[in-house]
Amino acid sequence: MTSCEKPQLTFRVAIIGVGMMGTAIAQRFIDCGHHLSLYTRSPEKLLPLVAQGARAAESAADAARGCDFVITCVNTADIVRSVVLGPGGVAEAMAPDAVLIDMSSIDPASTRQLAQALRERCQVAWVDAPLSGGAAKAEKGQLTVMAGGDADAVERAHALMQDLCANYTRMGPSGAGQTTKLVNQVLCALGFQAVRLAEMGGVDAGALAVALRGGRADSNFLQEFAPQMAARNYLPTGSLNNMLKDLNGVQSVAHSAGLTLPLITTARQVYGTLVDAGLGTAQVAELMRQFDE
Repeated sequence: MTSCEKPQLTFRVAIIGVGMMGTAIAQRFIDCGHHLSLYTRSPEKLLPLVAQGARAAESAADAARGCDFVITCVNTADIVRSVVLGPGGVAEAMAPDAVLIDMSSIDPASTRQLAQALRERCQVAWVDAPLSGGAAKAEKGQLTVMAGGDADAVERAHALMQDLCANYTRMGPSGAGQTTKLVNQVLCALGFQAVRLAEMGGVDAGALAVALRGGRADSNFLQEFAPQMAARNYLPTGSLNNMLKDLNGVQSVAHSAGLTLPLITTARQVYGTLVDAGLGTAQVAELMRQFDE
């Protein structure tokens, strides 16, 4: 899906957190004819979207009032908790028949706690719906979304998310979407390291995607990122901070399950070293620059 024909059903949607991903999601929903209310801590980011008909809200609660769906798209579980359950949070304004869709990447345990707290406070269903694909695919309606929550809530959310996603899958109860995103991040984190390994072994990393195409190790990740990293292309892909956050989440889940994942421990050390060196806001491809140096 790329263009968006105006849907038979249009929804009132609040988006809380309008950074790079939130902006792309908002743009897609505007293109699809939905009615948007937006809240972010940096209101100047909203001006291009307001010019297209979106409403700038004064608080998360103000954005959520009267909406069918509320989407949160922020960086950490603490921020999700604040904008949902804190003063001026969406829980103050959401109707019981609305659905909260959390598209942030946070840990599964926090997701389950927050979902239960929201339901107890205002009887609102929570769908954890982390994404893969980035801003470019969001604007084309081609995201991959892994959803967790009650089957009915996940299906209700699909009525909206079908305009944003090419692949939308219920993975299980609350927290299952976030667990699946951690699996996604494990594969990505180790894939980045594999590109580094190739170059360390004297391999032309730019040829990896061609050489492995159609084999068992082939993937969209390999085809997209191996050439980008080999070319030292530092366009936005995701920050080192976010990758380390997700790997910490993987380690926490593994520890709770009694699992030992030595490759993840090593990957965390690599990303942690770069973050400690002040490179946390850099893109993941920064790994290649550090290898060069």
